[in-house]
Amino acid sequence: MQTARAVPASTVVNLRDLGGIALGRDRRLRQGILLRSGQLSDFDAEHDIAVSALGLRTVVDLRTAEERAWAPDRLPRGARLFVADVFGDHPGVLQGRLKALLCDLEAAAAALGGGKAEGLFAQTYRTMVLAPGAAAAYRAFLETAADPRARPLLFHCATGKDRTGWATALLLMMAGASREVVRAEFLAVNRMARRAFGAQVRRYLEAGGDPDIATAIIEVRPRYLDAALDAMNERWGGLDGYLRNGLRVPQTVVERLRADLAVTA
Repeated sequence: MQTARAVPASTVVNLRDLGGIALGRDRRLRQGILLRSGQLSDFDAEHDIAVSALGLRTVVDLRTAEERAWAPDRLPRGARLFVADVFGDHPGVLQGRLKALLCDLEAAAAALGGGKAEGLFAQTYRTMVLAPGAAAAYRAFLETAADPRARPLLFHCATGKDRTGWATALLLMMAGASREVVRAEFLAVNRMARRAFGAQVRRYLEAGGDPDIATAIIEVRPRYLDAALDAMNERWGGLDGYLRNGLRVPQTVVERLRADLAVTA
């Protein structure tokens, strides 16, 4: 099944163009307008010509203020930064502390040990759907993505798998992708995420860290996406209710995104 196309990049982790993902009825996502990645703190324009060549106009940063201060983005020339902090009202959530946890065995064990990891990560996906601050961030992201003047647009969190994963799922569902396509794209990030965390995971394991905790930190799992979808369905009765009453996205924005995202295959 077609998933986002990897863009060769040596200094940006998990950079992928959503264009080309099949939507059914001979339709696909338009190429070159929406891209996803991990943080741009190591971006080097001189050595990453492929990234500069994308012509990015907007970079949407979904990270917390602490993450942005610790590893600020380096923007491609001509791109503006737009902050949409998903966990602004929940700054202590796991997704904002993943790299720190890999550096602290005791903290990782306390937070995620004893089989707690998967359940806690699933709960943070519910937070991404239900928290007012997250709703404001995702509404701002969708409104920005719907503006043709803001595209090509790159959106990211730390490693581009959780907050970015839900943002991608939203775009795909709005464009009419099937549940199977949404799930395939959500899980396709794991190979890239393992590579992004590789060095830190090795150090964590060599220091005596728990392999189960390491796996939970670097992977997304079907249960996580299900937790977000279940929260959306329970609270708002599905995608349309979530967009209308949860995110409060104007209908004009929804219609513009739907019209712009898809092209005939």
